[in-house]
Amino acid sequence: MNRHVWLLALCQALLNTGNVLLVSVNALIGLQLAPASEWITLPVAFQFIGLMLATIPASLIMQRIGRRNGFFLGNLIGFSGALLCLLALQQRSFVLFCTGTALLGVGIGFGMLYRFAAVEVCNKGYESRAISMVMVGGVIAAILGPNLAVHSRDFEFGADFSGAFAVLAGLYLLALVLLTQIRIPPMQQGTNGEVRPLRQILLQPRFLLAVIVGMTSYAVMNLLMTATPLAMDRCGYAFSSAANVIEWHVLGMYLPSFFTGQLIRRFGEVRLMLCGAIIMLVCIGINLHGVSEWHFWSALFLLGLGWNWMFICATSFLTRAYRPAEKARTQAANEFLVFGTVTFSALAAGWLESSLGWQAMNALMIPVVGFTLLAILLLEPLRRQQEVPQPAGVS
Repeated sequence: MNRHVWLLALCQALLNTGNVLLVSVNALIGLQLAPASEWITLPVAFQFIGLMLATIPASLIMQRIGRRNGFFLGNLIGFSGALLCLLALQQRSFVLFCTGTALLGVGIGFGMLYRFAAVEVCNKGYESRAISMVMVGGVIAAILGPNLAVHSRDFEFGADFSGAFAVLAGLYLLALVLLTQIRIPPMQQGTNGEVRPLRQILLQPRFLLAVIVGMTSYAVMNLLMTATPLAMDRCGYAFSSAANVIEWHVLGMYLPSFFTGQLIRRFGEVRLMLCGAIIMLVCIGINLHGVSEWHFWSALFLLGLGWNWMFICATSFLTRAYRPAEKARTQAANEFLVFGTVTFSALAAGWLESSLGWQAMNALMIPVVGFTLLAILLLEPLRRQQEVPQPAGVS
């Protein structure tokens, strides 16, 4: 791994630290500002709406102005969103806070492409390891994010939780400094060779498998993660306990990245996707079993591990679904579908937890994960059949 991969990993670490900080405080802020319990997680939903709306423009903008300039733009938008959230808390404006989280989502939408940039700067043959190493930055986030959420409460700027957004603004500024040291080659415009219609690309079994696993892993993980602080609050746990559970969850999300790349090379993406989905089912089983602090943190740790294997494998799988000329459009379509689904999960989290309850919400996730297991088992043989190299002389 060269220095540019490691710098991208640090940028991803700062982005993820901010995301974990947001996860720790957003739902609780919604609890204070929302006009009704059904809207508690609306700020989280707006964050993912911003992310979803940014996915297609981010890839196309980067194709035109370059990866690094695109990351600069995304961090500046995220910085503006953090300042707007800080102002919203001071004015106790729920609408303004949702607007700020939407801008933060746009910034995150640009930052989610760090993993694809790592593929472009790494040495040939190390693509899956480069993706894993960029995701390793989340280990820093797992430790810093919840602790920043807890300790920033001592630095209030006229409102509860306002210190968290001052810290968040600082993280975006630090990322801007790191980006000045990164060199990323221009994205290939793809004027040479045939470019397939987007419909043909999206209907490939490889693309369908990658996007289904990506959507399920991120949506289920996000829904349960977003609802966890609310469920723990209803069970009478202190904010510090919820932050500790989120810390273990994020460690589960990113700590395995140290060896996920090697596991992919040894066992292949499909087997690891299957293992990740089974681990998610184990997580749901633990949540259904009880609501002790042990249940929360062990289940959320396993949820993170399942997400890691499924999402990194889906990303690695996707990079072989397109030709260089098709990169921007295919990545944009994947990000839009994945984070569009995540947006709905964020919007539903507060309503499901408040209306159905924590355990009923977990039970609803069983058929969702089960569908993904079935999709892997059905689409993988079809992909193998379609991608078998033709014998010489066969047209």
